[in-house]
Amino acid sequence: MTPSAYLTNYPEPPTDAAVADARRELQAQQEQLLALSDKIASAEDALAQIVVERKRAIRDLRREKLVLEEKVTYTKAYISPIRRLPHELLRHIFLFNFDDHPCCAWVLASICTLWRRLTLSMPRLWSKIRLVTNQSATADTIRLWLERSGDKVPLDIEIYLRVNGVSNEGSSTRTRPASPTPWLHPPSPPPHYVIPHPSGTAMLLPPAHTPIIVPQSPSHHDSWGSPPPPSSRNTPQAQRNAHWGHIAIFYLIEQMYRWQRFVFRFDRQFPSMSALKSIAGDAPILREFEISCAETIYASEWPWIPSSSPATSMALGKLESLMLHHVPFKWSSPIFKTNLRSLNLRSLPSNHLPLDRIMHIIASNPDLESLTLHFAVALPAILPLVQTSLSRLRELTFGGHYHMSQLADSLVLPSLEILNLDVEARDPIEDTITNLLQRSNNPPITRLSVSYGSTSSSTLYYGPGGVVISWGFLTDLNHLQSLSIGGTPLEPFLSALGMPDEEQTHWACPNLTTVAMKSCHAHSDGIAKLVQLVEARNPESGSATMVNGVIPTRLQHLELYDCATLGQDVIEWLKKRVDEVICTEPSSYVRSP
Repeated sequence: MTPSAYLTNYPEPPTDAAVADARRELQAQQEQLLALSDKIASAEDALAQIVVERKRAIRDLRREKLVLEEKVTYTKAYISPIRRLPHELLRHIFLFNFDDHPCCAWVLASICTLWRRLTLSMPRLWSKIRLVTNQSATADTIRLWLERSGDKVPLDIEIYLRVNGVSNEGSSTRTRPASPTPWLHPPSPPPHYVIPHPSGTAMLLPPAHTPIIVPQSPSHHDSWGSPPPPSSRNTPQAQRNAHWGHIAIFYLIEQMYRWQRFVFRFDRQFPSMSALKSIAGDAPILREFEISCAETIYASEWPWIPSSSPATSMALGKLESLMLHHVPFKWSSPIFKTNLRSLNLRSLPSNHLPLDRIMHIIASNPDLESLTLHFAVALPAILPLVQTSLSRLRELTFGGHYHMSQLADSLVLPSLEILNLDVEARDPIEDTITNLLQRSNNPPITRLSVSYGSTSSSTLYYGPGGVVISWGFLTDLNHLQSLSIGGTPLEPFLSALGMPDEEQTHWACPNLTTVAMKSCHAHSDGIAKLVQLVEARNPESGSATMVNGVIPTRLQHLELYDCATLGQDVIEWLKKRVDEVICTEPSSYVRSP
């Protein structure tokens, strides 16, 4: 019977008696409904209690499971093969890794408790400091590094400071790269990373190598490459920025007796730069010392090691490599009398030294193997220049004032392999090169650069770079492999390297594989001369023409920066003949794959 079927027993229309019966029936039904609702509520409450209890039991089981899983993990770690290695063997493995990755200690110390304990017990793993930082980062990173290195292990230190407010990354989009200049620094790096530094190279900040990440120093905000907002100039953060150098150098100076290698580079003048003045005293095991700034700063004489008086007694007996860029120094300092192997000086414009005193620095180090000097101002010699022989010198770089070419006229370099001349133009430089090579008994020059790094600045007399009237001396450079030139007419240079004419008896530079040209102005036939040069040395098939039994080596690398508008067709043709072509034009940049 359906719920409404029982109503058929009542008459229609309802009588008074039927209505009374229906009222009594309704009351009974409502009482039954209330009773059923109470039973349902009681059952639901009981079910909810059961669910709560079961969920509580499940949570307890899961908690026990997590604890047991953690125990299983620790047990598996304990019985793993690497855990069974003796601690001494682990230390040897750490040291092998340290040879390739100087900052591996930061990673090893974060693996597990055992490795952290072993790493912290090995001062040698902390003996190579490699840090790229800024003034917003705390100097305590250096303090912590030094503390973990103990007090006896020799220190190899490289610190690169990026000064706030110099980064222009993202401010503009370049469609073509800038011409390479060996004195400039590359784009901004990430805040903290580690890089190796090849000794004796021009100042880079930092060198372009694959980084090894090290822990970020704690900082309230990262002002890497950007100045703090105006409202925060006087905040504690800004005050900490102003004192970063004093704190960091204080920590480093305390360990000066352990310095084996010290490199500190910064890209511009910073408020606490005066802290560098305190670098003085003995460094008995120091082999390499470098303080470099990427741009000219304003500084008077500092009472530090490179500005010490000749009578100062200091222990620097093992110093072999010295690089000072845009910092004060004195020509008579004892630091220049340590029989250096590598010397790299880029003076401040306010440092006006006569040529004979610059020569005194050179002559005090007869065992030099690499010499780089750039003086913005060089005065004429007071005392006559004495011819000086450097029998071991392999690499020579002179730049800056035109008087620097007179130094080259006083040197004898029988072992010279790399020659870079970037002096201001006053006279043709080929006589200086020719006389130097003849006086040195024609050493085997493999790399030659003439005015390749100074063409961005012009002089009052002859324009940018060095002026070379004749390239005839190239016929004597049979060992030359790389040639870079700048600021000179393009056509005579290309003609000298091309197919020998009736007056030439052999190829110029037969072993040449790399040619780079920058800011070399070309006339109407400049592009044709370039095509003829490549056609002669890199024919489409076979080898170049033999002249007097000599076949030149094929060109492998060709660079042209701001020389001439070649056109896409010429560039595509060059790319088919030369392995790598780099070319910048007024509105395009093309590089072969």
